Amino acid sequence: MQELEMKFYSNRSPKKGYSWETPPQPIPEDQIAETVTTEVLVIGGGISGLAASARCADKGLKVITLDKNEKTLALAGQIAAVNSRIMAEKGITIDKKVLAADWLKMSGSRVQEDLLWIFLNRSAEGFHWMLDLAGDCLDVGVYEAYKGPMFSEYPGTHHIFQKKGSTKYKAWGGGPLACEILEKALIEKGGTLLRLTPALYLEKNGEGRVTGCIAKCPDEKYRRYQGTKAVVLATGDCSEDREMLEAFCPIGTRPPNHFRRPGNTGDGQKMLYWVGAAIDNPEWAATLHALGGCGYQGFFLHVNRLGKRFMNEDTWMQAKSVRCLMQPGGDYAYSVLDSKYLDEMDERFSELGGQGMMPLSVVGDSFNREQMEKTVERYIKQGTAFVADTLEELAEKMEVPADNLLATVKRYNEIVAMGDDVDFGKRSRLLTSVEKAPFYAFKWGPQLLDVFGGAQIDTNLNVIGADAKNIPGLYAVGNVAGGMYAVDYPLLLNGNSYGRALAYAMQLGDVLSAQ
Repeated sequence: MQELEMKFYSNRSPKKGYSWETPPQPIPEDQIAETVTTEVLVIGGGISGLAASARCADKGLKVITLDKNEKTLALAGQIAAVNSRIMAEKGITIDKKVLAADWLKMSGSRVQEDLLWIFLNRSAEGFHWMLDLAGDCLDVGVYEAYKGPMFSEYPGTHHIFQKKGSTKYKAWGGGPLACEILEKALIEKGGTLLRLTPALYLEKNGEGRVTGCIAKCPDEKYRRYQGTKAVVLATGDCSEDREMLEAFCPIGTRPPNHFRRPGNTGDGQKMLYWVGAAIDNPEWAATLHALGGCGYQGFFLHVNRLGKRFMNEDTWMQAKSVRCLMQPGGDYAYSVLDSKYLDEMDERFSELGGQGMMPLSVVGDSFNREQMEKTVERYIKQGTAFVADTLEELAEKMEVPADNLLATVKRYNEIVAMGDDVDFGKRSRLLTSVEKAPFYAFKWGPQLLDVFGGAQIDTNLNVIGADAKNIPGLYAVGNVAGGMYAVDYPLLLNGNSYGRALAYAMQLGDVLSAQ
């Protein structure tokens, strides 16, 4: 049989000379205090690692999970599940085939479709499993998705909260609650979670099988941890490693604001590279949210640092971030509105949804004017929003040329009067004038949250080598696993990263328990 080569993916970096390309020197054998053996060794204790660990323990496997952090770090709050029972109760259904097609388009077709379909087919199953672990102490809502002609989100994003009065978990909701549910299940089912225990590198035996890792423990001793069935990497992304961003996601170096992800320094990607895994080619998908400054942009007039309109404001948060990066300066822009903004938001609340376009809400919510007013007051106190009685005064506070802003507002109001945005194509329903004092400006800019790229895997989540052969014993889940994202993070379905964590946990549990 002819030998296969990985043509589209390799374990070569875009250029030589990065520090992470050089593996660390092995720890001398006489410095390794002991060898600890289990069936499944999971490296990484975020939501992907905890989900994989808890599911394997649920299937009767012996599990040890290593994490370098002192405590669980869960910074997201939304969980995607395609056609969950919660959605069914609300009469919401997603056409998986249409979502898959949109996902592929958004990713430039650089997606392993079989991995995408694991997410589409198993995310609800994984979500239900997690809910069942928690029992009846949770309230679950379905996020109100953004709906627009240029881009529409799918309504499969879930918010979880602990019911009022429940004390089963310490976290009140979102990702921290999900991780706590999974961590508690792991421990209750006999698994072991070791914090402050970073893995330094992977080890192989003479047959090329990955057998485990060398880790540095809280007592400052080195230990060898081995997984007889599997070594599973779940170490997260590389957003805190500048060199890896330069190599695989250059756009991730551009935003002036980073949503801090302590510990997400590409440890798993590096370990995978050192053992010869096939790595996703650049450019890796980045989550760029317009959260620098205000977390809200809305559908109002957007202007750049020159006071000029630069985009159709009727689009999603990721697109706004990228558009802003393309402007002079690239670090921030403004939404400009007037005294009637609360009425304008209220009138359109049921039509829009979505991050940044409307305040985060779940299906069935109504517009909370008082909360929005307080949010704007907080922005003003923080210095990320400005209010003025004249546009000239507003321009001064924004530090943009007043003549440009006046001309932009004049032209925008003409478009509103016509009811036809001939300059940028914004739908008429979202055209709102800027004419009644006081005037407001919300300052916002792009912020890097995550970077999605890593090792190629097959449908068993087994890591594939650069020689197109599976690396025995080695598996990857979560953001260290490649193949499902490229070019741009698909905010088609908010929280799909967490949803993938649960879907892959179901898949991994089945694969390893069947061995």
